[in-house]
Amino acid sequence: LAPWIPVVGLEIHAQISSNSKLFSGSQVQFAAPPNSLVSFFDASLPGTLPVLNRRCVEAAVMTGLALNCSINKKSLFDRKHYFYADLPAGYQITQQRVPIAVNGSLSYSLCIDNRMSQMVTKTVRIKQIQLEQDSGKSLHDDTRCQTLVDLNRAGVGLMEVVMEPDMCCGEEAAAAVRELQLILQTLGSSQAVMAEGQLRVDANVSVHHPGEPYGVRTEVKNINSIRFLAKAVDYEIQRQIEELENGGTILNETRAFDSKLGCTVPMRDKEGKQDYRFMPEPNLPPLILYDTKSLPANMNHQQVINIDWIQERLPDLPSVKREKLVEQYGILPEHSFTLLNEDGLAEFFESVVKQTQMKPKKVIGWILNDLLSYLKQHSLTVKESPVSSILLADLLNLLEKKEISSTAAKRVLAELWKGEGKTPLEIVKEQKLELLQDQKELEQICQAVIDGQENEVIMMVLG
Repeated sequence: LAPWIPVVGLEIHAQISSNSKLFSGSQVQFAAPPNSLVSFFDASLPGTLPVLNRRCVEAAVMTGLALNCSINKKSLFDRKHYFYADLPAGYQITQQRVPIAVNGSLSYSLCIDNRMSQMVTKTVRIKQIQLEQDSGKSLHDDTRCQTLVDLNRAGVGLMEVVMEPDMCCGEEAAAAVRELQLILQTLGSSQAVMAEGQLRVDANVSVHHPGEPYGVRTEVKNINSIRFLAKAVDYEIQRQIEELENGGTILNETRAFDSKLGCTVPMRDKEGKQDYRFMPEPNLPPLILYDTKSLPANMNHQQVINIDWIQERLPDLPSVKREKLVEQYGILPEHSFTLLNEDGLAEFFESVVKQTQMKPKKVIGWILNDLLSYLKQHSLTVKESPVSSILLADLLNLLEKKEISSTAAKRVLAELWKGEGKTPLEIVKEQKLELLQDQKELEQICQAVIDGQENEVIMMVLG
């Protein structure tokens, strides 16, 4: 029987990092008291009009450039109609026809067979990036059989990043989203904290035989962790294959991932595009952007967005940072991935290297094998580490100067984790862990042992 080919495409909603919402002056703040950040426009009171937030446009342009997209100098806003309790207007303002950025690409790397030393780089095409409003939040109270609505999130600016179906498994999807998350955080265009709903992933999954058209796809909605994304995609691929091999059919439906059960469950039939009744947003003019060439001479620079100006100010992206780490410190490429994947670890590593005489190649071993495994064991972030970069550097300096052995260094590190405020040197002295350098002193210790154990020594010599 011919093998099945899985096809995975992602739609990712990233919350734009801005002080106010996309079309209103309401503040953006996580976990604020319900309905405390709602303007008249967010509540959709009659006669209120949208005013576009400049910061949100700049963040979308920056993200588009970082993902190798073409930025449309003219983009349009549309209304997407659907009825839901937390969408007061009955429609969402989005960019359906002409989005702000199109035709980009994202390169990401993953390891083969869980071996970090064998990494492969892949590319996923980015179809488009569009600006749109977030909806509010419905809170279902089962005990009282009622639903409460919180509109704090209604109208918050989102970038929807639509990826082409270029991936084939959960691991690839997870690696691509992790790289996107790092890019967004580096740019500052989104904080992309999944636990706070700032990055939400919808995965479209289908399977087909080689040479045949793509199969019917399902959409797994609102996945809020990278680990769950990998599990949800792999489960859905397997479920579809088993369904088809048992003579069943795949429904074009929306599903949810149940993280406790580790499986996807049906939510609703997929709505067709025609249900959304897309129409141009009458209250917003086309969004016009410029580059240095097209910028009119008499235009006030404060009032327009210059794509070239944003391009020039893009920071080093994660891929460039990794190359620099490898080049500067002579570490392995796979180590540079681990350093960047853990928030704050690259800075911690560089800080230790600056304060120690130990070679970076040896420092990386202590960072990845000892520091990182301890942090993971205790579910701590790098910033929460009880061992600071200064303490670790002091310890590695003692080891490098041959004042202690590496076994002793591990014991000192274990003491440092307790966070009792002692320095490595104090622990070494307290526990008498110094290596003896003085030949005479060593001879005296040996002589004292021999003198104190005469009978045993004679037995050994005769024995």
